[in-house]
This record gives sequence, structure tokens and C-alpha cells, in this order.
Amino acid sequence: MRKKIYMTAGYNTISLGTGRKEFNPKKARPGIEEYLKEAGQGVLKQIKGGAKSVDESVLGNFMAARFNNQANLPGFFPMIDKDLEYKPATSVEGACGSGGLSLMSGIRSVLAETADVVLTMGVEVQNTVKAIYGADILAGAGWYKERKNGHAYFFPGQFSDRAGAYFEKYDRDRARKGMAQWYANAIENARLDPTAQEYHNTHPDPYGLSLKSEPNGKVFVDHLNFMDCSKVSDGASGIIIASEEGLARLGIDKKDAVEVVGFAQTTRNITEQPADRTKLTAIKKAIDGALADAGITIKDVGTAEVHDCFSIAGIMTVEALGLAKPGEGCDYVAAGNTKRDGEFPINTTGGLIGWGHPTGATGVHQAVTVWQQLTGNAGDAQITLPDNRPYGLSINMGGDDVTVVCTIYKRG
Repeated sequence: MRKKIYMTAGYNTISLGTGRKEFNPKKARPGIEEYLKEAGQGVLKQIKGGAKSVDESVLGNFMAARFNNQANLPGFFPMIDKDLEYKPATSVEGACGSGGLSLMSGIRSVLAETADVVLTMGVEVQNTVKAIYGADILAGAGWYKERKNGHAYFFPGQFSDRAGAYFEKYDRDRARKGMAQWYANAIENARLDPTAQEYHNTHPDPYGLSLKSEPNGKVFVDHLNFMDCSKVSDGASGIIIASEEGLARLGIDKKDAVEVVGFAQTTRNITEQPADRTKLTAIKKAIDGALADAGITIKDVGTAEVHDCFSIAGIMTVEALGLAKPGEGCDYVAAGNTKRDGEFPINTTGGLIGWGHPTGATGVHQAVTVWQQLTGNAGDAQITLPDNRPYGLSINMGGDDVTVVCTIYKRG
């Protein structure tokens, strides 16, 4: 890259939805404005000069125009802080990959030298409609012309089909054990992060719960149970992207930041079904591109935040990362390798299934989690990273492996 890029001062709101004690569908809940204000101010309080030090802002969001009847989202930045008024602001959309696109936009602004400090955010408030209506809104992440032929719960149906293909090509029992372990890891990690949606989950045996809950197409979808799926979530995340000069302006020491050393963005044709439902090809290309950009291999990476909208997506991403051969990702996970104390810790605050999935915020939340881990600011969720693996990685996916961003980070 033409200059060094850093991320710092991350902040997450609570991921609110079913599972949180504060959540009650019959009572008034925070709106999109409140989430943006909390997350934005949470970031600005960590930097010298606050909003005065910010050159521009960018926001990732998927469907506020339908979930919240609200568009023109850049106009909310001056609400966060009056010193953001009249400064450039942009919003970006790429379905569940919108947060990743927000990161890319901020990185490119710094690389283009139009900004030294970018406030980068993501937000989604989805609990405004019943789940079945929300499924119709979320179907916009796919090719909507196929909506009438899809499952009532469109995206669970898409990834149920992927799971079914994986079961048929490899082995259903082995796959289900890996998927159950993925859920157990998510819950165990989420219990360590007070902002996680599953923070209050006290079930004594999440692995057994998922493994014994047989998928039932008459109730939900054919090849996934409810534990295999991320929940409907409300939340926002924010982080600062800065140049070396910007970091100095903010009064942030490099040890309190992470350096972005590689990234890649890929896009698959939304109008075509995957050629092989057992492979995430856009994710694979993004991972390979980002690792090549950073000049490292997966063996140099100490932790990853991956887009586990469904447990089967997590299993397939393990294979795309090169941690296991095709058809063996389930075994790799079942053996405990992706647990927080395993060979390759993944989703250390619960991922989309455990922490939550406020769609437009997810990619930014992933970056915040990696920043926390690499700088030792993850609290009870902190893991020990080996000195010879100082890199972190995040993968944010929009739609069914359509819009993908992979980012590589290194300890500052």
C-alpha cells in the first residue's frame, strides 16, 4: 500500500434482540438514531479532539429504508456531534457486507489522501417487523426475482440448501457434530462479552442442545435448526481509520492501534446460483487475495472473525481459509480447533450466531473485535495470541457469497 493504514478507538453498542434480558418486543426500543449516537460518541470520546479531528465519515447499512422507513443516512452524522456538520459523509450498501464496504471506503479515502482520519460505522435496527416480514426484506440480499421460488424464510432456505448439499457430498453426522460445536463455541464466547446478544444465555449444554435438535422442514427449513442461525439483531459499531499522520493527530500510540496490512473485495454474480453449494468461492478468492496483499499465509494469522450467518457458512469458511480440506472443516471444528483456546481461535466474542448480526454493522463489529484482541482490550473475552502469529483477519459477506470483504490486521 502507498501508505500505512491504522484502525483504533473501536466501540460496539449492545446487540439487542431475543436472548437479551432488556429485549421486549411489546415495549419501545432504541431507534436507529440512538444506536448511531451511542456508537459514534463512544468512538469520538477515545480520540484527541473528538469530532474536530475527523475529516470525513462513512456508514454501512443494508435496509434502513424498509426496516425504519429512513434513508439519507449520512445526514445523521452531525446529530452524533455538531463538529461533524458540513464535513463529507457517505453511506454504503452491500447487504450483510455493508459494514465491510464501510471499512473499504474509509481505507480508500485514506489511501487516496482525501482524509487522514475517517469515522467508520455500521448500523442496523431490524426488530421493527415480525420475523416472517423481515425475511422478505432480507431477501433483498439475494436476487429478488427468485423470491417467489424461495423458502418463506429466504436466507435460511438458501443456506439450508448448502447444508443439504454438504450432507450429501460428505457425511451428515460428521457435519452435524461440527455445526453443533460451532454453536457451542459461539455461546461460550458470547458469554464473555457484555454487549453480545447471547451474553445472558445460561444453557448448560449448548452443544447437546444443537446436536439433539433435528432440523424439521415442516417447522423451519430442511437442514438447519434454529441454533444453526444468527438471530435478528439491532446494534451499531464504529471505529477510526487513520493514516500515520492521522494517528499522531489523535494522540493514539501505535500500540493502541492495529495496522491494516492487506485487504480484498470480491463480488459474485447475484443472478446465478452457486456452481457448487459446498464451496464459498467469493469468500475463498477474497481470503486468498487479502493474504497475498499482506504477503503472509494463514499460518501467520492468530485469530479470525468470520461471517457465520449460519453454522454451515462457518464450516465452509474454515475450509476456504485453508485450515481444513473440503469436507473436513466439520471435523476440524468438532475437534475443538476453533475454540478460544484451540489451534485457531475464531469469533472470540461469539460471531454472528453468538454476538449478534445487526446486518449493516457486522463488518465493523468484526474489525472492532480484532482491534480489541490485538491490542489486549477484549476484557474477559481476551485470548492469548502467539508472538509468531501477530495477525488478525476478518471476513464479511453480503448475500449468499455475493459481496465479500476480507481484511488483514497486524498489531501496531
